[in-house]
Amino acid sequence: MQAFRTHTGVVAPLLRSNVDTDQIIPKQFLKRIERTGFGPFLFFDWRFDQEGKPRPEFVLNQPGFKGASILVSGKNFGCGSSREHAPWAMEDFGFRVVIAPAFADIFKNNCRNSGILAITTSQENVDVIGHRAEQSPGYQLTVDLENGKIHDNADFAFTFEVDPFTRRCFLEGLDDIGLTLRHEGSIRKFEERRASHTATA
Repeated sequence: MQAFRTHTGVVAPLLRSNVDTDQIIPKQFLKRIERTGFGPFLFFDWRFDQEGKPRPEFVLNQPGFKGASILVSGKNFGCGSSREHAPWAMEDFGFRVVIAPAFADIFKNNCRNSGILAITTSQENVDVIGHRAEQSPGYQLTVDLENGKIHDNADFAFTFEVDPFTRRCFLEGLDDIGLTLRHEGSIRKFEERRASHTATA
């Protein structure tokens, strides 16, 4: 996983509550066995009509939000099923950060393993970010994980917290596999001892 320290990006406002994982990545697109390639199907039913044509009113189809890498949304983001494909699709589309007043717990954990920083903040902060992004497409935020601060290029800033384990994983670029591989030497020694004991049994 790519390490995360500071990120500056365009903000896309999706100011809806209870955005569930079936809207993030609909079930018909879960047939792939890879972790990549889900980006084109992100928010598919909202992005496209029944003929597969982009809906011009949807935020991610609007030119001012092209290349957005920070998503701001309403409370209980990522509710519904526990599918890991939801953060996979977001990451593949280009998002590095999602900001909301509250997240579904499983979704938030899956974000950690997918390299997406899920930041919980107040509804007031979400409202300010959403309003500025809607009024000024192309609006950017800088997310500074090392110092726990988010700010724009004007007068808006606030602090945030993530748990120490998540913070360490992002700063060092460690998903679950990476954390396990840090103990590769010990694992190898255990397997060698186990093989020798099995051979003499």
